[in-house]
Amino acid sequence: MQHMSDRAYLAWKRDLVVEPLHRAGVDPGRIDDVVAVRQGTRRRVTVAARRTAKGVVLGFNAFRSARIVTISQCPVSRPEILGLFAPLRDLLCQLPIGDRTVDVTISLLDDGLDVVLTGVEEPDLAQLELLAAFAEGHDLARLSWRPSPRDRAEPIAHRRGGVLRMGEARVVLPPGGFCQASAEGEAALADLVLDAVGSRGPVVDLFCGVGTFGLRLASRGLRVAGFDGDARAVAAFEAAVRHLGGRENTEALVRDLFRDPLSPGELSGFQVAVFDPPRAGARAQAAALATSNVPLVIGVSCDPGTFARDARLLVDGGYRLDRVTPVDQFVWSRHVELVGVFRR
Repeated sequence: MQHMSDRAYLAWKRDLVVEPLHRAGVDPGRIDDVVAVRQGTRRRVTVAARRTAKGVVLGFNAFRSARIVTISQCPVSRPEILGLFAPLRDLLCQLPIGDRTVDVTISLLDDGLDVVLTGVEEPDLAQLELLAAFAEGHDLARLSWRPSPRDRAEPIAHRRGGVLRMGEARVVLPPGGFCQASAEGEAALADLVLDAVGSRGPVVDLFCGVGTFGLRLASRGLRVAGFDGDARAVAAFEAAVRHLGGRENTEALVRDLFRDPLSPGELSGFQVAVFDPPRAGARAQAAALATSNVPLVIGVSCDPGTFARDARLLVDGGYRLDRVTPVDQFVWSRHVELVGVFRR
């Protein structure tokens, strides 16, 4: 999409949000201008690597393909991340990766680069020493490995905390944990959520993760209850709350909201519900919200299609969608974030 003019590109991004809502029969209310995040700001990328007859190739997968396109430059990413590509390729040449594809996730945190190798065999002592020396030589905050994406990432070198600041809070991100793709994109989403919430409370933060929104709301003195199925993310949220001064009005609990959504009765004490699910959306939780008496619901989504499906459930339950704001932090791709505000 780099060939498009800015005007045509942003209009296309806006349509990616509006069209699924129209197909779902949902009146989007007010559609704000797209909040555009600059290129060169992406702080989290996952690249693929595989051994070939010519050596290890490292880059991004071609569109809908297992073919890896070697990358020498990446105008959407932070330069600190790009500078690690060539050294990582050399490192993987020395590891027993066989003919499997290895994923390498690189995140630029506030205290340095955090690298997770996924698909590498369990390192032996010599390989552990090699990896530790790599982390030292390239001043990484952390270097971790895991056999598969389903497994917990285990740190090999933990040289610094792995910290992200979220408003006034200091979050220690679990190795391999989720963070928004860019600090600018996260700030834009958070500003929209905080603006919609205002001073209303208490707030239930559904799919809260490490507290991207909940911690900022707690910093305002609002009572916040966060729920997420990822136990390590919830633990990071709780630790960050203690860093804020042990606010007694904030808690985070482990709960699988796909299988066990909060019921209308459990939601009845909240004035605001914020939900920010993965791409699969929040079908079960949206259905429960639709029959609740929560007056204000704010949906954050990285998939306009599943957001439109969930919005239909809320509208059928008596909510109206007042406002939608697209946020383009996935520059030059089909992906777009959005924030939608629903009211009874």
